[in-house]
Amino acid sequence: MSFEIRFTPEAEETYNAVVDQLRERWGERFVTKFEDKVLKCLDTLQSTPYIYPVAEENTEIRKCLLHKNCSMLYKIYDEDILIVCFWDNRQDPLIIS
Repeated sequence: MSFEIRFTPEAEETYNAVVDQLRERWGERFVTKFEDKVLKCLDTLQSTPYIYPVAEENTEIRKCLLHKNCSMLYKIYDEDILIVCFWDNRQDPLIIS
């Protein structure tokens, strides 16, 4: 079964912020590497969405570690996967409501 992937507005905003930061600090090569990791993760999610662990107890939000500094948070709904946001792991601890 293949799941459909959708992005929240916050996910789009945080993804663009990460890409802009990478481009500014390290250039286009790092942006390309990051985008490749995201695409690989999304491809994996479509066929095996439960592969990544739950991010916080009592939530259904899962966390895909893209890099030691960045994770992608998502939630599974029936046959859909909703990308919630991209999280800078150096921020304050993750609090999900």
